[in-house]
Amino acid sequence: MGNGLLDILLEYINIVFLTFTAVLFTGFAIMAYLSSRNSIHYRNKSQVGDISRIMASPLAPGITIIAPAFNEGLTIVENIRSLLSLRYVNYEVMVVNDGSRDDTLLKMIDSYDLERIDREMDPNWPCKPIRGIYKSRQRSFSKLTVIDKENGGKSDALNTGIRLSENKYVGCIDVDCLLLPDALLHVVRAFYQRSSKRVIAVGGVIRVANSCKIDGGTLEEIRLPKNWLARFQLLEYTRSFLLGRMAWGRIDSLLIISGAFGFFDREIALRVGGYDTGTVGEDMEIVFRMRRYMHERGIPYTVEYIPDPLCWTEVPENLKVLVNQRDRWSRGNLETLYRHRDMFFNPRFGRLGLLSYPYWFFYEWLAPLLEFMGFFSILLFLYLGILDWDFFVAITALVYCFAIMFSVYALFWDVWSYNQYTRTRDILILLFCAIIEPFTFHPLVVWSAVRGNYKKLFNINTGWGSQVRKGFAKA
Repeated sequence: MGNGLLDILLEYINIVFLTFTAVLFTGFAIMAYLSSRNSIHYRNKSQVGDISRIMASPLAPGITIIAPAFNEGLTIVENIRSLLSLRYVNYEVMVVNDGSRDDTLLKMIDSYDLERIDREMDPNWPCKPIRGIYKSRQRSFSKLTVIDKENGGKSDALNTGIRLSENKYVGCIDVDCLLLPDALLHVVRAFYQRSSKRVIAVGGVIRVANSCKIDGGTLEEIRLPKNWLARFQLLEYTRSFLLGRMAWGRIDSLLIISGAFGFFDREIALRVGGYDTGTVGEDMEIVFRMRRYMHERGIPYTVEYIPDPLCWTEVPENLKVLVNQRDRWSRGNLETLYRHRDMFFNPRFGRLGLLSYPYWFFYEWLAPLLEFMGFFSILLFLYLGILDWDFFVAITALVYCFAIMFSVYALFWDVWSYNQYTRTRDILILLFCAIIEPFTFHPLVVWSAVRGNYKKLFNINTGWGSQVRKGFAKA
């Protein structure tokens, strides 16, 4: 009797694994199809008309690029130089020095000849005290504004910039990001290409700048990262941004815009109260609230996504920094999903409640936890001598082959679409990364997610942590 019940239990577990795997494979196949269709549609649409003449005119809508800076003395001067070289007339670069303890502010003052100015501020706006506002004495740097304030975190710094901005749109980016010269032209076109819906936010692909040659704030040569951790992240970013988010953008259900490259309708951002300073997943949480705001009022809206390689950033090359980053992302996911839990399978929110939220719940949050538990379940079954080796080997091989196929498809689609890495050796290295990733980098990501959830549930050291910058390569 006992063996019979055990056999039934194991059979049930096998069925659950097969069902979960089938649903997962089907979902990712659909995702690949939707992202491909969306990429082709975007390319065809981008070839129609020349937007540079219109968007470079003084009548173009104003944009404020807000870049929080905390202890960025190593790269701040070059990063600002890059932002000031964008091909757009009506924009402002607002760097918010969030209580840096290094020489970030001094370097900005010396390099850009800044002087303190008087400016009225709303005393009721909830943010840490502002110590000073600076503008350059040089006309060539007239687009630059520097806000010096007490440390309040990234969300607080972004909220300060949103409030002090006077332009129609705001771009919230990481100060260490490098934007290509035409980036704002693509962003503004995304805001204005819709006629029946209001575009409330625009996001885009994040590219890995590690080992690239960057001089004077300009991307001179695209190089494959030398660091293996950075290479794995490059593969992961290609898969996530070019396939994942592109697919969600196709069905207008995108729930996250990367904090490294996100642009918003300032009016809507202010109406929802700006960024939430109580979460480390502020980039995801604000999109949730903006979407809810429009949806609950029945206002036609959309969130646009740009697949062009417009934003390049430095990713962690240190194991500890990487784990802390992914730990933080997991905590942010949990916080946001919990705060908006009433959307879960709620038909009132349409595709957001029936598709997007469940995806983030089951795949982005729950799947790593189940994978971690599954590992120990296998060890337990092995110890008890009840592991079905035939089923285990078959399902493992199936999942492994599908994971490689999905990564390879993302790589070749990227080569076909943008061809950033032209050397055969670079492509072969990335293919090798795809083959070994399930046994090397992926377990690290799973462990980081488990650690992040554990820390959040037990309220253990739930701060931001820090990232050590190496700076961009110049030769």
